[in-house]
Amino acid sequence: MDKKEGKKIRPEDKLKYEVAEELGLLDRVKDGGWRSLTARETGRVGGLVRQRRKEAGKRKEE
Repeated sequence: MDKKEGKKIRPEDKLKYEVAEELGLLDRVKDGGWRSLTARETGRVGGLVRQRRKEAGKRKEE
């Protein structure tokens, strides 16, 4: 799941790519980059990333 051939995904971006894949957007991101997504799609990815990070933080506190 590389961003572009020869480049590796940074650990902090891994979740973003996982969410994009779950939403069926990963192929578009690979082909045209994040700019190929609409504002709504990008917001959806960002919202889910934020939600998961928040949930992960809560689990660590418990």
